[in-house]
Amino acid sequence: MTVEQIAPHLSEIAVAAANAAAKVLPSVEPLTAADAQPGTEHVTSTFAGAAIADLEPAGLGRVAILVASDLVEALASSPLGGLDLAAATQPALDAAAAALGTTVGAARAVELSLVVADLGPFTAVPLLGSGFAAAVLVTDAALAAADDAATAAAPVAAAAPVAQPFSTTTPITPAAAPVIASNPRGIEMLHGVDMEVTVELGRTQMSVRDLLALSPGAVLELDRAAGSPADLLVNGRLIARGEVVVLDEDFGLRVTEIVDDAAAI
Repeated sequence: MTVEQIAPHLSEIAVAAANAAAKVLPSVEPLTAADAQPGTEHVTSTFAGAAIADLEPAGLGRVAILVASDLVEALASSPLGGLDLAAATQPALDAAAAALGTTVGAARAVELSLVVADLGPFTAVPLLGSGFAAAVLVTDAALAAADDAATAAAPVAAAAPVAQPFSTTTPITPAAAPVIASNPRGIEMLHGVDMEVTVELGRTQMSVRDLLALSPGAVLELDRAAGSPADLLVNGRLIARGEVVVLDEDFGLRVTEIVDDAAAI
């Protein structure tokens, strides 16, 4: 089933999901959803990376996001070390799922060549900035389920006007892509990406026998002297050191040193 064979309001649902994703997808410019289009094997040709996730509960289908090379390159060249595309796009996938009236599982990065096979029949919605910045792909089964849920919740509600005129005449291909003006995209693309921050007091090594012998009250000796600064790690990479403090009964870290790349190795 394609968008051409289903009611136009299903394309409206796909556009709404894409617009929700566009609001939180890392970008240096506002992104807007274009018209929904039938998914084809050519949809990935304009893009450089992809992340996909299963809608929940199981059986509702999947949603995927394709991104252009600027985001892929920004993640790879981050001064905090290479960042994961799946983690960077998880909020956008969550937002798309919420617009569909459901939730989504953990995102996973996939090869572009595998996206179409992983989805099955799907609808594609390009996200436009100065060019094709990304695309949201939603399985037709997920669109149908979202439509059924909306109809059940409000069976007599008047149909909302379609926000984006439906068209299938402009496939997402390199030939159809508008000319993209030179627009430098640096670390600012990643300003909204969530990072896992860890404060580490120290480490030690233990045998399996000693680990199994642990019990409440056991004390572990760490490889750091009392009073030494704690390490601040971002996605496992050491970036700073500092003093552990207490703020309103919660622990905190007062940064005393920023670690350069050479010292972090």
